[in-house]
Amino acid sequence: MLARTAQGLYWMSRYLERSQHLCRLLRLQSQALIDRPVREITLGWSRIYGSVGRVPPAGYIEPFDSDSYALADSYALAGDATFERNNPESVWSCFALGRENARQMRWSISAEMWSCLNLAYLRIKDLKIEDIWRTSPESFYANLEEDIDTFNGVASTTMYRDEGWHFLRLGQFIERAQLLTSLLITQLELDENGENGDANIADWMTLLRMYHAVEAYNRRFNVEVAPDNVLDVLATDGLLPVSLVRTLDRASLEISSIGTGPDARASDSTRRLAGRLSSMIHYDWPDRQDKKTMLVRANELCRDLHRRVSDTYFEYSTEELPRQ
Repeated sequence: MLARTAQGLYWMSRYLERSQHLCRLLRLQSQALIDRPVREITLGWSRIYGSVGRVPPAGYIEPFDSDSYALADSYALAGDATFERNNPESVWSCFALGRENARQMRWSISAEMWSCLNLAYLRIKDLKIEDIWRTSPESFYANLEEDIDTFNGVASTTMYRDEGWHFLRLGQFIERAQLLTSLLITQLELDENGENGDANIADWMTLLRMYHAVEAYNRRFNVEVAPDNVLDVLATDGLLPVSLVRTLDRASLEISSIGTGPDARASDSTRRLAGRLSSMIHYDWPDRQDKKTMLVRANELCRDLHRRVSDTYFEYSTEELPRQ
C-alpha cells in the first residue's frame, strides 16, 4: 500500500474518533446546563478544555457567579469547541478533516462509507452554534455521534480487509487511548487542586456514563462510586470495549497485522513498543497509588507510538533504508 494512502486512512480514523469523543463530552456538558449546580458546569468546561489542551477563548475559564452567566459563557465555550473553524480541535474541524481525508482516499474505502460520511458533513457544514443552541444542542451532539457510529458500522461490513483496514483501525485505537488517558489525567488534576468539592463523585459518574461503563462498574464493585475504582474499570477491564487495556491490545494487534514496513528494524521496534504499552497496563497497573503516574506514562508512550508509526510507515527516509 502507498504510504500516502495508509496515512490518509490512519488520519481519517483519528479525526473522526476525536470528533466523536468531543461530541460525547459536549453532549453530557449540555445536559448538565439544565439542572446541575453552577460549580459543576464550570468544572465540566475545565475538564473539556484541559483534556484537549485547548486554551479557552477568554484565556481561562472564570468561575460563574450565577446561572445566567453560566449559560452565556457556556454558549461561547460551546461555540469555540464545536464550530470554531480556526480551532483545529473543534468538532467541526475534526469532522471536516476526517471527511477530507476520506475524499482523498475514496479509492481505498467503500462507496457506502463515503456516502455515509459525506451526507453527515453536508448536514453540518454550514451550521453555527446559534443554529443548535436555540433548540437542543445535546441532540446535535447525539446525532453526530450516531453518524460516526454508523460510519464505523458501515466500514466494518463493507471495507476490504487489506492493510488499509488495519491502518484505519490503528488510527482509531491510538487516538482513543490518547484521549482516554488525557481525560483521566485532567480529572485527577482537578481533584488534586481541590476544585471539585462535592462535584467529585458526579464528575466520575459522568466519565462512567461517557464510556458506557456504568453496568460494568456495578458488576465489579457496587453502586457507590469511588474514583480509584472508576480508574480501574476504565483502564483495566478487558471486557469493556473502550477500556484502555482493550484499546491498546487492539492497537498492538493491528500493528502486527500490518506487517513489516520498508525498514524491518523500525517495524520491529514499533511492534515491541505497542506490546510493551499493552503489557504495562495488563501487569504493572498499581492497586492503589501512582495511578496518575501510570496514566501519564501511558499517554507519553501513546504519543511515542504514533511517532513510531509515522516514521515506520508514512514518513520514512528512503536514504536510510538498509541495502538488500
